[in-house]
Amino acid sequence: MEKMHYAEELVREFLVFRGFTNTLEAYETELRTDVGKGFQVDKILDLIFSLYVPKFQIDKLVALLGFFKHYLSSSFETTLVSTFSKLEASLLRFYVVHALQSNRRDKVVEFFTVHGPDLLQSSQEDWTQWFAIPYVKNPQLDPEFRIFFSKEWYQALHLSVRNFFSEIFNATRLPALLKISSEMNATSLLKRDITQLNIKLSELQALLNEKETQLRQFKSMEGNISSSSNLHEESTHMSKDSPETFPQEVQTEIGQDLVVENDGDVSREEDFDEVNVEHQETFLGHTSPISRCRFSASGNNIASASLDGTARIWTYDASTPASRNATIYCGTEILSLDWECKSDRLLLIGTSDACIKAWNVDAKRVVCDLNTTEAFPSVLDIKCSPVEPIFVSAAASGGSGSNYFDNLGFASLTVWNMKTWKAMTVLPLGEDPPAITSICFNHNGKILAASAVDGMIHMFDMSAGLQITGWPAHDSSISSILFGPDETSIFSFGSDGKIFEWSLQNQGQILWSRDCSRFCYPVNDSNYYRRDMALDANGRRLLVTSSSVRAPIYQVQDHLNGWRTLPHGAPITAVDWHPTLPIFLTGSADNSVRVTSLLS
Repeated sequence: MEKMHYAEELVREFLVFRGFTNTLEAYETELRTDVGKGFQVDKILDLIFSLYVPKFQIDKLVALLGFFKHYLSSSFETTLVSTFSKLEASLLRFYVVHALQSNRRDKVVEFFTVHGPDLLQSSQEDWTQWFAIPYVKNPQLDPEFRIFFSKEWYQALHLSVRNFFSEIFNATRLPALLKISSEMNATSLLKRDITQLNIKLSELQALLNEKETQLRQFKSMEGNISSSSNLHEESTHMSKDSPETFPQEVQTEIGQDLVVENDGDVSREEDFDEVNVEHQETFLGHTSPISRCRFSASGNNIASASLDGTARIWTYDASTPASRNATIYCGTEILSLDWECKSDRLLLIGTSDACIKAWNVDAKRVVCDLNTTEAFPSVLDIKCSPVEPIFVSAAASGGSGSNYFDNLGFASLTVWNMKTWKAMTVLPLGEDPPAITSICFNHNGKILAASAVDGMIHMFDMSAGLQITGWPAHDSSISSILFGPDETSIFSFGSDGKIFEWSLQNQGQILWSRDCSRFCYPVNDSNYYRRDMALDANGRRLLVTSSSVRAPIYQVQDHLNGWRTLPHGAPITAVDWHPTLPIFLTGSADNSVRVTSLLS
């Protein structure tokens, strides 16, 4: 019964969601009557033998039998239908017998008057003699009817009806809706097992990393000892063969090299405690490194993008229907993702070939395919306004520089209308502006912040469509930018690995900073991935991407070290936080996306 109630709630929820009010009303009416009684044998027997027959509710009895005949005709073999027809005739005769035993010959006459024609036409049994029974003085003594008045016949009928319904209900194929509850329980057990295995795997990976680090240190120390020994031998040999010695500046230079080398050997990463994980789930659908991953506005859905040219929509909570799960093929590298802020209905996707796709997760199709100008093909970032039906795209022209940022070229910021799907305006950036790498709205959508490859932060008034201020924030390119939780500060993440929190009340004032360059790729690295960061719902924890298999989580406005995530199999290339819960996303160069729920 629990499965049945759960399935009924799912149907009711779907009808409400689609606005099928008339269908919902009819559905509720059907549930109240529930002719089939949820296919429970005892309830059906009580309905027949304790209600319909004793209370002379012949219309309801005929309707119930008709319902089951139709059900059997559409789902079972003809032999079962024939058997049920015989049971149907016996039940109707039992109704007649009970009416006569209760001295209600009027009910018998009424029965044959209303249903007599149907009995003569459709019944497999011969009812001819029974039309005379209301007028037989003592039918219980008549040889034609005597058997039907016996207790043995009634008990046999009752048992036959029970056995028949038990047999067909046990053979009934359960609808998919009724299997959902069982599948959810099975899925929960599997998730629990996966969580335990992931934790065990993480522990083993951490142990392996520790052993590999120790091994590298031993090899490095062995190399240093060998190098020092060779240098000493060579110096001794030269001093013996020649009275010349190294000049003072050469000796100093050699000494400095050794110090640098030794420093490199003994320097260790800052110690970070591992996060306390309540649950972790891994998605393995992509075939290339992850470029972006984002929670939806409600946090119920996840979108991830990969260098393989696909975007995927996932659900990680068993209570959330998986009907929105989808794979979107773009055919080219996906550079940006963002969800519509007011609902989970639309996902915007920006690519490297001047395309912006709007995906409707309910309809499971692209509802609009926009194109930026050919001069700006790389859609580096997309952000939806939290208030108005607009979004802004940051596109780059492309160039021919020596590293990733130099290759981005010039910038274009375009404001788009999400109702007409047309460009509204282009925000002014000046002549040949450096590429914009990241954009973000404040809480009311009136201010847009943009970061550039020249280290500048630009602020725009969206109502006027003009730049209102800006300042040089980094000596290098800026990869990511975020408004602080109280809207009085803004975070910037530079390509040099430096993170700053800037005051918006005292422009240029740094409120908090961290140097996470040890977690970052060199800009000219051929395997470079764009740096990203994300703040949790309270604005107290900052998660950043990492060239390591673990990502650091910094405590904002705190001098404590922070935490480190459980390890992936490769560097972490994309991050995000749940909008309300202590749950974060990590995408990796190992092609996986992980959802990690922290202990409170």
